[in-house]
Amino acid sequence: MSMSGGSDDGEPMMEMNTTPLIDVMLVLLIMFIITIPVATHAVNIDLPAPQPPTNVPPPKHDKNKVSITPSNEITWNNTVITDGQLVSLLQETIKIKPEPELQFQPDPSAPYDTAAKVLNIIKGSGVSAFGFVGNEQFATFGKAPGAPAASN
Repeated sequence: MSMSGGSDDGEPMMEMNTTPLIDVMLVLLIMFIITIPVATHAVNIDLPAPQPPTNVPPPKHDKNKVSITPSNEITWNNTVITDGQLVSLLQETIKIKPEPELQFQPDPSAPYDTAAKVLNIIKGSGVSAFGFVGNEQFATFGKAPGAPAASN
């Protein structure tokens, strides 16, 4: 590109300075690109209605216990259930007045991801009477053999 410096004869320069115009246009272009919403493509699928659980013991009216076995099974009052059955049982217990206490007791060698998944299901169900059972079994979790006991 060439640039004219003008002449010294005192005549005004006749060319328009387009640099500020180009700068403003670039800033506006960047602003429009930033503010464009991300295109999302949704595919709506009609899923079949869930079947009611079968062979599941009804919830007790005083307290129920959810456990996780080392073999990655979820149990409700010592009966093995699935995730869907757990959701429906929790919905039934919420309807009971007063709401029965739900006790959660995973086995020490149960997989953590299953315990986290079950806790998310319980949290999402809206259960208000909830407690952890047997936390004392985890009091020495992670301590090396022969490590000094914590002083209270």
